[in-house]
Amino acid sequence: MAGYSRIAGADEAGRGCLAGPVVAAAVMLPPRLRIRGVRDSKLLDHHTRERLAQRIESRALTFAYGICTVDEIDNLNILRASLLAMRRALTQLTPQPDFALVDGNQVIHPLPVPQQTVVDGDALCHAIAAASVLAKVKRDAMMRSLDIDFPGYGLADHKGYATRAHVEAIKALGPAACHRRTFRLTGSDALQAGLFANA
Repeated sequence: MAGYSRIAGADEAGRGCLAGPVVAAAVMLPPRLRIRGVRDSKLLDHHTRERLAQRIESRALTFAYGICTVDEIDNLNILRASLLAMRRALTQLTPQPDFALVDGNQVIHPLPVPQQTVVDGDALCHAIAAASVLAKVKRDAMMRSLDIDFPGYGLADHKGYATRAHVEAIKALGPAACHRRTFRLTGSDALQAGLFANA
């Protein structure tokens, strides 16, 4: 971005899950730095993400994470919680950026620096792609820990997403404290809507 020297990218992971927090990362890379292999985290396998996350952390000018808990997601709704997580990540960067590139089409309010939203930013913007990788790796590690605390749901495998195995486990065991009570399944998952109605 012309006129700005400290540009940060921000993205989140876990927005479409039934369980666990939403995790955001913000990354400020040196100007013109491109880390080979960094792209939308959804297009990378687990081992590649882990390797790239270490490389991003070692080469970034600064990076930070923002987390919104299940309770916050239920109280705010998932969109507002995702934006809050990204705001937390961006405002924890040291030094602070003078411009932020935010994945998606929703502006973060309040944010102390100018910002621009980028639809499909993790595919179009290197800094957002780097944030996507960090957020995914961080959240996956948290879900593996939750799998220990809440066995039987397979959280370490599906990371909280609405897989058939996850939905069947919730039906069999009931929702746990790590599950989002306000989540509503739509589209092809409509038959599962109301899963938490009696929770």
